[in-house]
Amino acid sequence: MRAPGISIAAFALALPLLASCSEETGEAPQIIRPVLSTVVAERDETPFGFAGSIEPRVSAELSFRLLGRVIARDVDVGDLVKKGATIATLDSSALQLQVQAARADLSSAEAQFANAAASEERQRALLQSKNTPQSVYDTAVQARDAAQASVEQAKAALAKAQEQSGYTQLFSDFDGIVTETGAEVGQVVSPGQMVVTVARSDARDAVVDIPDQIAVAIPLGSVFGVALQSAPSIIAQGKLREVSPQADAATRTRRMKLSLLDPSPSFRLGSTVTVTRQEEVRPQIILPQSALLDDGGRTAVWVVDTGGTVGLRPVTLGGRGPGFFSVVGGLEPGARVVTAGVHSLTQGQKVKVDVEELPQ
Repeated sequence: MRAPGISIAAFALALPLLASCSEETGEAPQIIRPVLSTVVAERDETPFGFAGSIEPRVSAELSFRLLGRVIARDVDVGDLVKKGATIATLDSSALQLQVQAARADLSSAEAQFANAAASEERQRALLQSKNTPQSVYDTAVQARDAAQASVEQAKAALAKAQEQSGYTQLFSDFDGIVTETGAEVGQVVSPGQMVVTVARSDARDAVVDIPDQIAVAIPLGSVFGVALQSAPSIIAQGKLREVSPQADAATRTRRMKLSLLDPSPSFRLGSTVTVTRQEEVRPQIILPQSALLDDGGRTAVWVVDTGGTVGLRPVTLGGRGPGFFSVVGGLEPGARVVTAGVHSLTQGQKVKVDVEELPQ
């Protein structure tokens, strides 16, 4: 009977040890979550170059105000035109007939007015001598006033006909160069149909398409170097004056227009140029949109420390684009940033990093 007693005592002694082991094994191990991350680096500030072309800043599509047949076009593409010089002419035969008819109507109206005015004078004299009733005189006055109104109407019709006859000639409002023609001699054109396009040659722009992720970081007024591709030694300066507000859906580029500052005459319209940046681009870090977290109205990212835990880091944004954003403050090169699943992390959480390669 002693053996069972010893077993019970041994079991009683072992109970605290078993309870301790049970408590230790009952704690859930900390879950180490795998995340995508990348080591950030500032974009290189080396200058970039893109191909563009020289285009006019101001151009106008000249057209007639009337329907008519073109009987003369005095310019072709590439010709220089002066302000006020005749560019094209319409057949004015019908309009000249309208002017003659308007003159005849005016002469008739003036004759009727003269007759009505004389009749009114006679009736006034008869009324004063009491040889005609007041109603007859009133009728004569009304006829005179109506004839006078007809004269005014005929004068306006003549002025309109003469003005329209002047629309048969097309002029340029400024000195420029013909870049396009839209009508030939003998062709009947409608009002507003483009006959000739004239561009001012004194105000020229360098137009270039730049990738969206680069364009968003370039402020207006930035200075560029513009070199002719046919003669790279001929260089002018261009100042950024306009950036397209929306990127092209197919190429993801933005059109930028640079005002040429005192360019050489060699920068002709249509010339192909190479546009390079002359100012340093502000250093910035580019990250995918999935890495950005809105933390109570401020922007932040999760940074992985050397111990494998994450911490929230407020950042200053430099700009946003389709699927990415740029950081200009709050991050240092070499920091590892979580790029996916940022909304389900907590401060100090252990993570296992998988590297995500960012596009260059």
